Amino acid sequence: MSTPVTPAAPAVPVAPFNGQIVGLAHYASRAALERVLARSGTTFEQSVALRAAASGDGDAVERSRVVDGLVGGLKIGEAAALRTVGELAARGLLEEPAPGRVALTGAGRELFVSIRTAGAEIASRVYAGIPAEDLAVVGRVLALVKERADAELAGA
Repeated sequence: MSTPVTPAAPAVPVAPFNGQIVGLAHYASRAALERVLARSGTTFEQSVALRAAASGDGDAVERSRVVDGLVGGLKIGEAAALRTVGELAARGLLEEPAPGRVALTGAGRELFVSIRTAGAEIASRVYAGIPAEDLAVVGRVLALVKERADAELAGA
């Protein structure tokens, strides 16, 4: 009597490392976060501005720090960054306690914490089971890719 042969499980294909795979990973992750943001009527740009404003640990930060974080991090124009900060102020999520400085309001801090918590939960599910060493390599490679892309933009 012969033993039935069980076909081997197909190997997980190794995707080539290129801008497309990086972009697809970013857009998939961002789409998951955008679902959370939509519930509060918050745009991705606004969530980034809230994070920059929260970097003052409860203290006001320079408005320019928030604007520069949007411009440099999201590669948007200064006018769009200023508009984003204005939208948050109009929603009562940011206040200007002193000229040129912004701070989260109580509602802004509450929203920021809820977004950060939901984002951390998504990340824990997305990165679950990936060895820490692999994540460290990916982090180093992507930091280098970003640095080089920023240099390309600066030289253009």
